[in-house]
Amino acid sequence: MNNSNQKDYENPPGFEIDFDLLKEFETCLDPQSPESCRIPCHVLGYGEISTVFELNCEGMEGLAFKRMSIFESQEELEKYIHAYQDYNHLLEQEIEIRLPPHGHAIVRNPSSQPIFYIIQHKIDPKAIGNNAIHILNREGVGILFERVLGELFKLWSFNSRQAEYQVSLDGQISNWVIDEFDADTQKFDEYASLSYVDTSTPVYTHEGVEQFDPELVIRTTPRLLAMIIRQFFLEDVMTRYYDPRKVTIDILANFYKEGRPDLIPELVGKANSFFANGGNEFGVEEINEKEIRDYYREDALIWSFLSSARRIDRFLYLKILRREYPYILPGKVKR
Repeated sequence: MNNSNQKDYENPPGFEIDFDLLKEFETCLDPQSPESCRIPCHVLGYGEISTVFELNCEGMEGLAFKRMSIFESQEELEKYIHAYQDYNHLLEQEIEIRLPPHGHAIVRNPSSQPIFYIIQHKIDPKAIGNNAIHILNREGVGILFERVLGELFKLWSFNSRQAEYQVSLDGQISNWVIDEFDADTQKFDEYASLSYVDTSTPVYTHEGVEQFDPELVIRTTPRLLAMIIRQFFLEDVMTRYYDPRKVTIDILANFYKEGRPDLIPELVGKANSFFANGGNEFGVEEINEKEIRDYYREDALIWSFLSSARRIDRFLYLKILRREYPYILPGKVKR
């Protein structure tokens, strides 16, 4: 893409977007007050490096736009797009993990920074895993958890049978959607499929080389903190999602954050049974509740500190340095 206002997007199968309207939205968007934009919009959710919007306008109905403002150059963006598309192909075609129809659009903000939008159909909130666990009965939650492990089993098996690609995945329950979910039944339909919705961080290796540049994430943190992350935490963060045991612990610990700690003892048993039987080829040692609890406490402390540091950094940018702060920060997140 050059600096002109040419169309630069890929339509997902089955829908078109009003690209000019998306450009107008980006032009008038205030990252510090996103819903005050003159283009009617609503924030559907926040990620660590993205914000998901719906635009309440003709031509944009039923769509969700995941906005990523982490790129400083066209070269960075192009490298990311290659990794993003390759990652989606690996998940869908090679590993056979179901993804929702998706496309993307690229626009430039008033400072000429490239902004990347991932476009998907808007999802019924009740069908998203972290909401579904408050609707399903206990048996249904157990089945959902086992089905998530089953999807991850496909990925881990793919990694174990070849060396060219190693693919990671953030398996947290909030990243999965129950297709054609009927909330009224409070049961998990045995024929229901799952879709994985969080492909914006394409962490995978090709011939031993990591394809995602972690600096894209690190740069959203204050400089001093970024130095600490690089020195002490980066390797663990970049490798934990390749490890079946660590991924499972992360999923289980997330039930604390989602307000269902009562389910953890039962789900730990299901996880251990899974790895002792069909998943025993990965050599995963038994998981216990104490390490789930300890992991959650440490993770919650880190993310709470990071959130506070970002808010302080935003204050310094806006009030002291009088400079633009390009990132959209969520409000206080309960952990």
